[in-house]
Amino acid sequence: MSRKEKTQNSAARDEAGPSSAFTPRPCPICAKMSVERYRPFCSKRCADVDLQRWFTGSYAVPVVEEDRSPEDDGER
Repeated sequence: MSRKEKTQNSAARDEAGPSSAFTPRPCPICAKMSVERYRPFCSKRCADVDLQRWFTGSYAVPVVEEDRSPEDDGER
């Protein structure tokens, strides 16, 4: 490995910094401590429970639809 490549690799690691380090937090499904492999969840089961909630519509992003008048259609 050349000196230039070593410097570039070192710079890439420095950019990642401490924010890339895993910090265990409570699982959003069961509140056990999370595991890096399944983060932010503690297990594959909790990750699958969360995914199922998205699929079934238990989680939804709220949308506010505005009433459009016929005059608005010609403005675009």
